Amino acid sequence: MLKAVKVRLYPTTEQQEALAKSFGCARWYWNYALHQCIQHYEETGKSLKLSVYKAYLPQLKVQHPWLKEDCYSAVLQCVAINLNKAYTNFFEGRAKFPRFKSKHHKQSIQYPQNVKVVGDCLEIPKIGVVKAVFHRPIEGKLKTVTISKTPTDKYFASILLEVDGEAGELSGNKTLGIDLGIKDFAIVHDGEQIIKHSNPKHLKRHEKNLARKQKKFARKVKGSNSRNKYRKLVAKVHATVQNSRQDFLHKLSRKLVDESQVIIVENLNVKGLVRNRKLSKSISDVGWGMFVNFLDYKLKRKEGQLVEIGRFFPSSKTCSCCGHVLDELTLDIREWDCPKCNTHHDRDGNAALNIRNEGIRILSMGGGNPVLADGGCVRPPTRKGKGRRSMKSEAYTVP
Repeated sequence: MLKAVKVRLYPTTEQQEALAKSFGCARWYWNYALHQCIQHYEETGKSLKLSVYKAYLPQLKVQHPWLKEDCYSAVLQCVAINLNKAYTNFFEGRAKFPRFKSKHHKQSIQYPQNVKVVGDCLEIPKIGVVKAVFHRPIEGKLKTVTISKTPTDKYFASILLEVDGEAGELSGNKTLGIDLGIKDFAIVHDGEQIIKHSNPKHLKRHEKNLARKQKKFARKVKGSNSRNKYRKLVAKVHATVQNSRQDFLHKLSRKLVDESQVIIVENLNVKGLVRNRKLSKSISDVGWGMFVNFLDYKLKRKEGQLVEIGRFFPSSKTCSCCGHVLDELTLDIREWDCPKCNTHHDRDGNAALNIRNEGIRILSMGGGNPVLADGGCVRPPTRKGKGRRSMKSEAYTVP
């Protein structure tokens, strides 16, 4: 079982310069190899193999001695492997085409070996012993270490460990159905009661401060020290928003996982949902995809299970009592009465209960993940003259 621990680093001035040189060498080789791949494809129509641009390294080190002097050799080998992974993900539809790296954004390098934990420090080849803050013990076999520098000039090390696959302490035996929204971030139904967790709206709380600093940043002369100073101030606001979002999602996911053994959610098409220009900012800020990922890995550690039902399952329009499905349910209707059994429903609570019931039905049939509740194609129906629909209106809730 693989486990990653992220720790803060505090390098000295000399170590920061050494890291900057390593970042620069890795970035230069990535851009060089990517350029060779693009050029080879334009000339031959075929992709360049990993072994080919790996074989460029000995000659490049002769032509550019700083590649050998300033950067650990295994780091450049990892750059080639990561570029090959980026191409594989692109061709298999999991990511966009690889881009050239810039020195003005986040920097990172990967060490596959020879990094040691020495007390409260990390010993890194060609960098030295760097002070670190370990918030938990480093246990297990060390696999790789990724050193990164954020736009706010903070240094981190992500330590990948191989640990024994022991299950975590079992706690909670509930089966939860979760409906994700915008006004209320998560509406949780355990079969007996509804619990709503409100959306903190992380970005909205910092929008005025961010706009003010971005306006000052835009007025600075390019290349000036003043512009660089305000660039960091803007980056710090973005980092605050990101940290507060992750903190909220980690705490909520931990609470729900500790209470349950099975969690059932919808398989939302977030990429399609953000195409709605009126709700794109709110959907991007809320972090549904990150939340589901957190639930998934935390449940796996305690041998729990995450079930995803199909994104086109009509959870909001279906009566949880009699199963009647409404023809239409507009977004402004937050409560409704079933025309068949006259049961009064809260829109979001009813959706969470339907999601829970559908997940239990799928589990009883022995279904696995990813699961399609409707049993059909994941693509939405095509309307004549309108093109293909890629958004599910039920996922929206009125802000």
